[in-house]
Amino acid sequence: MNDSMRLLKTSRKYHKWLMAFIGIQFVIWSGSGAYMVYLNIDYIHGDTLVNNAQDKIDPTLIDYPLQSLMQSYPQAKQVSIERYLDKVVYRFTLDNKKRVVDAQSGAELAPLNQAQAEKAATYYYSGSGAIKSTELISENAPFELNPAVMPAWRVNFNDFGSPAIYVSAENGRLVGKRHSFWRLFDWMFRFHVMDYENSEIDNTLLFWFTLLGILSAIFGLLLVYFRVFRKTDDALIKPAAASQNDQGVAQ
Repeated sequence: MNDSMRLLKTSRKYHKWLMAFIGIQFVIWSGSGAYMVYLNIDYIHGDTLVNNAQDKIDPTLIDYPLQSLMQSYPQAKQVSIERYLDKVVYRFTLDNKKRVVDAQSGAELAPLNQAQAEKAATYYYSGSGAIKSTELISENAPFELNPAVMPAWRVNFNDFGSPAIYVSAENGRLVGKRHSFWRLFDWMFRFHVMDYENSEIDNTLLFWFTLLGILSAIFGLLLVYFRVFRKTDDALIKPAAASQNDQGVAQ
């Protein structure tokens, strides 16, 4: 057996077994990659689920100045003035808790109850569906919610894609917007990077499958080379076939 024939057989053998082992993952990479590329990322992020109109603050609605706020809460951090439903409010952090103060009266607002959370979610939501269910999440955050924003109210609407609006139970701020396509995207990403717990791309399983995929591709390129450029090479024809060809020529 000459060197070219030996290389051809080796390439065919390893390409076949490598693809038999990692071929399913190649299909998963293709399908999950296509899903993540072709769907609009803004839609996946849920930007279309909420009203994106910029809040405009009317200064005449502020009767409780920032100076008074800082005198009452000298340790306040991350102070901002924002709209909350029909009010203008100060939002800030104090003692690792989120606080809200009415910018007109100076009164501190209590954490949201269910009715207030549903009112806030309806205010943020851009769809026309009705509220399907509401739940308060204060521990064991689902994978689609950042644990740092808990406690939060999850308000589910009965529209297409099972949209959910998350509202902070402490200050009423919008902290999440999810639908079924985002949840499917998250699973596609996990399948794509082969990390089914933390979605980390630097994991060992992905490294080895990538390495095996590269090796399989190299063997495949060698097979293409023999198939395209050396298919008539006598050195690659089996002896029996070559002998039959010779007999045919002699006859």
